[in-house]
Amino acid sequence: MSEKNDFSVRFWGVRGSIPCPESSHSRYGGNTSCVEVKCGDRHFIFDAGTGIRSLGHNICCGGDHQQVDVFFSHTHHDHIMGMPFFGPNFFPKNKVRLWAGHLLDQGSNLHEILCRYMAEPLFPVPPKIFSANVTFHDFHAGEILEPYPGLKIRTTPLNHPNGATAYRLDYDGRSLCYVTDTEHVPGRPDRQILELIAGADCMIYDSSYTDEEFPRFKDWGHSTWQEGVRLCDLAGVKQLVAFHHDPCHDDSFLDAQAEKAESMRPGTVFAHEGLVLNL
Repeated sequence: MSEKNDFSVRFWGVRGSIPCPESSHSRYGGNTSCVEVKCGDRHFIFDAGTGIRSLGHNICCGGDHQQVDVFFSHTHHDHIMGMPFFGPNFFPKNKVRLWAGHLLDQGSNLHEILCRYMAEPLFPVPPKIFSANVTFHDFHAGEILEPYPGLKIRTTPLNHPNGATAYRLDYDGRSLCYVTDTEHVPGRPDRQILELIAGADCMIYDSSYTDEEFPRFKDWGHSTWQEGVRLCDLAGVKQLVAFHHDPCHDDSFLDAQAEKAESMRPGTVFAHEGLVLNL
């Protein structure tokens, strides 16, 4: 049983774009985006990449009366590909709420997208195979969500192809921001992100590239850990967590970047599978 004021983050998948099972990527991990956040007895998940399969198994070990909220940054395949394999979806007494903030403005919704994803010939069974009480909650990025009375989550839109949403969760005087996938404009910090993360204890940020690599990937919708440092400095964020590692970045490369980041902003962490942070 969690203590009422517990506020923790665990990383189950830290890669972007595609899973990377190579041995050269084993220390940071090869699963795509999935972050678990616990606020007392409340259980939140951000994104449903391949890391959510192992997380689901862990949740199921706690019984079949679970209530879980999954918040999607967006619905590109690397952020939803684990959803059909999320164990809590298959227990009738569970409640699973799915949230997305980027689809309504495109004339779509989360249920429609998951039905298209889990459809023949791409997938053998549709979402109706889920036996849990699975509900879909679409909103407009920029809204303030209140999944439980008194527990609010702020949101803002991100600069990513087809749209994406960033989240800020405030709990018991502490705050966590989840900001992926987004592309920055060099020399022009994103004002909406700065407003969202102002004074936060921790920001998990899209660090797919380095500043040196970034020009080669213009319009791909991603950012750099150096931009994360700049945002944290401007907004007074206590700790930066570099996340959404590019599949071409192996353990040795990420070790080198982590060393540079520590030199530039002490306390910066490069996320790896299994990492737990207590806020």
